Amino acid sequence: MLEIVPFTLGPFMTNAYLVGSPRSGEAVVIDPAWDGHIILKAAQERGWRITNLWLTHAHMDHLGGAAAIADGCNPPPPVALHPDDYWLWRNEGGAPWFGMRLDPGPEPTIDLAHGMTMYLDGVEFQVRHAPGHTQGHVMFYLPAQAVLFCGDVIFQGSIGRTDLPGGDYDQLIESIRTQVLSLPDQTRLLTGHGPETTVGVERVHNPFL
Repeated sequence: MLEIVPFTLGPFMTNAYLVGSPRSGEAVVIDPAWDGHIILKAAQERGWRITNLWLTHAHMDHLGGAAAIADGCNPPPPVALHPDDYWLWRNEGGAPWFGMRLDPGPEPTIDLAHGMTMYLDGVEFQVRHAPGHTQGHVMFYLPAQAVLFCGDVIFQGSIGRTDLPGGDYDQLIESIRTQVLSLPDQTRLLTGHGPETTVGVERVHNPFL
């Protein structure tokens, strides 16, 4: 059983997730949001070694802590991102749109793709491409624990915004229909912002669906 440690960080109140194996001490960070030193400290306190940074997408609030984590690890963990969001990563996650500057951290070297399988201590995560919020947005499904790390695709009672470059409302709704609502109702949705929810709750109560 993997342990999931959630954080809510930065000016956009972004959810980041430290996922570790108490057995092996290996860990990954999904969406290393602002204040990467906080995530790094939590891993160190547990005796975990961060081996990868997995990005659901390349908006600045989901990768703002990557540089600090990389600086605190030897060697720096490789970064995984869908290639359709590389342009956004190179543009500092869109920070200039908001009059900000940002160090996006290490350049991604793992190209995520739909149907790809990632592993943490032998436990399988399935990569689900879910464009609409950004063109390269992916989600990470952990079937052994019925958990979907869904980034900014869907929230409790809401969905991701589609008014930024690369956004497409119809595409996002289709991604939710095919990649989220196709999962069992009991699946936990660990979102990019706000509280967690489940597929079943959102299927019935989400006003956008």
